[in-house]
Amino acid sequence: MKNSLVAFILLSFVISYGQQSNIVDFQRVEALLVFNQLAVDSTTYNAYEVDFKILKETDSIFLDAVNMEFKHVALNNSAVIFKNDGEKLIVYSDFEAGEVSKLSFIFNNAPKKAMYFLGWENEGRNQIWTQGQGKYTSNWLPSIDDVNDKIEFDLKFVAPRQYEVISNGVLKSKTDNLGNILWEYDMQKPMSSYLVAVALGRYNSITEHSESGMPLQYFYYPEDSLKVEPTYRYSKRMFDFLEQEIGVNYPWQNYKQVPVHDFLYAGMENTGCTIFSDAYVVDEIGYNDRNYINVNAHELAHQWFGNLVTATSGEHHWLQEGFATYYALLAEKDIFGDNHYMFKLYESAVELGRQDIAGSGTSLLNPKSSSLTFYQRGAWVLHALRSLVGDTVFKKAVKNYLIKYQFSSVKTADFINEVEALYGTSLKTFVSVWIKQKEFPVDAAFGLLQNQSTFINEYLMVDCQAKSSKCSDYLKYYVSDEAKVKVISQMPELVTKDTFKHGFKVRQAISQYVTKIPKALKEDYETLLDDKSYVTIENALYNLWSSFPEDRAKYLSKTRNVIGFSDKNVRLLWIVLNLNTPFYQADNKQGLYEELLSYTNERYDANLRIKAFQYLDLMRSCDERCQINLDNAKTHHNWRLVKFSKELSQKLQNKE
Repeated sequence: MKNSLVAFILLSFVISYGQQSNIVDFQRVEALLVFNQLAVDSTTYNAYEVDFKILKETDSIFLDAVNMEFKHVALNNSAVIFKNDGEKLIVYSDFEAGEVSKLSFIFNNAPKKAMYFLGWENEGRNQIWTQGQGKYTSNWLPSIDDVNDKIEFDLKFVAPRQYEVISNGVLKSKTDNLGNILWEYDMQKPMSSYLVAVALGRYNSITEHSESGMPLQYFYYPEDSLKVEPTYRYSKRMFDFLEQEIGVNYPWQNYKQVPVHDFLYAGMENTGCTIFSDAYVVDEIGYNDRNYINVNAHELAHQWFGNLVTATSGEHHWLQEGFATYYALLAEKDIFGDNHYMFKLYESAVELGRQDIAGSGTSLLNPKSSSLTFYQRGAWVLHALRSLVGDTVFKKAVKNYLIKYQFSSVKTADFINEVEALYGTSLKTFVSVWIKQKEFPVDAAFGLLQNQSTFINEYLMVDCQAKSSKCSDYLKYYVSDEAKVKVISQMPELVTKDTFKHGFKVRQAISQYVTKIPKALKEDYETLLDDKSYVTIENALYNLWSSFPEDRAKYLSKTRNVIGFSDKNVRLLWIVLNLNTPFYQADNKQGLYEELLSYTNERYDANLRIKAFQYLDLMRSCDERCQINLDNAKTHHNWRLVKFSKELSQKLQNKE
């Protein structure tokens, strides 16, 4: 991997449940990683050490280790025969049952995935972070590519003093080491190797404590101090809620959250150390449109469901994602109320129904199921199950399940058995309908919602696809904002001056669906540019600019200092509209074009680059420099940017 630092010295380990877990028990890893800023495009030899116990007589054991080189491989400090096949380090010896041993070696690696180096070529956004979910940790750390193996990882790091290094466990010490800093982290409990993590970068942090006394540490970029509160809003409340709701104390030593550039997903629940996309680092306005609350709660719930108990295989993946999705919804319910919770369930039921209609529905036990199935159908299973067996049985069963299987691996039957034991009745039919069958039981889901929520009944009643005479009344009277949004989406022509007097959601819907603005609504529509919503401002700016050419200069002047989210959504639109307003001479047109072009450069986040490329393509202005940056994007680690850049390149070639 091309990078501008790295040289680690690891002392670590890992196991393989289905492959050798009945033969060897890897117990504890000590690892030292040395990040050397002077090492450009290379790694140096690193050390590794792991304690293990032999469970059954064997002539070999192995560690997964992808594309690595090894030397000085030693068993209990004596040279040992080994083989490196590019995928595994295999060690040969006459291993006797009951033996407790130590394996150590020096290795060289060059990770092509799982550990990512950002910004070192341009001395810009210098970061290193890892993403090991799946079977990827072995690309940078010798380990076991099996989620069922649990190991205690104690990691040390040496890094240049200007960077923070964040990893699993408690920071035991931080000391000077020849001008660098030695960081020493300690884990007390075992975990699957895919949950090992490290993030390096320029960070500040604040710490608060939960009601149970757990340290909660929130990291942020030094320039983002004003975004800390809106980004991490309700974090402590959600932590306290989940501990109480789940009924089992948070199982790890502390909890940290770290934003990083160009993360592959929304977030990742590394043990005690969630890494998440810095697209969720928002200011007070951005919080209203794109906040971190659901992702925050989801990754936190994984600390119990996935980290404390781990699904044995992809067949039971919903035990992680379904539970995390469900408990995140419960945390949001605690903050935003029952109607919010029910509406989220309604939206997911609609999506699951559409998936079945499209022929893409699968059993929840199909390891190739979609994320929609694992996450949303999994959450629905828990909501339906709780509705069937009652709160008392459900909560006690979850608690028993977590305690019984803590630090081990589980199957769906393990959880269902715990519920049946308390419920006293077989759940065979429930499992068949909600978990095993291919189709999502959409009718049963809607029946539950209608029985449990007046709010959902009202929402379903309000429907203007048939354009009845009642529809205009819906926008005037008692129905919820969600119902009004539905009416506006179906009949935007019904919007009147009075409709603008409703709340945030309704006004945002107006900006989204009323795209051709009647002159009678012009003055009211212009007030949308003052809303505390970057989505509303972006929509309203474009619609006003399109509908009233004579006032384009006014709208551009009013929004000239609005940036928007981290992908600069409002700023990019403003530049493009300015460039396409011939008589608006308040700015240097060439300078604005250069600014837009600059956002396609590799020093910017993937989402911002994609938006910039899209606008340049829309204006047919993707020049030679733009296309060079587009070619560069094809080798990015973010799959969305890679896919986009390849498709746009092909599109541009077809036009030639």
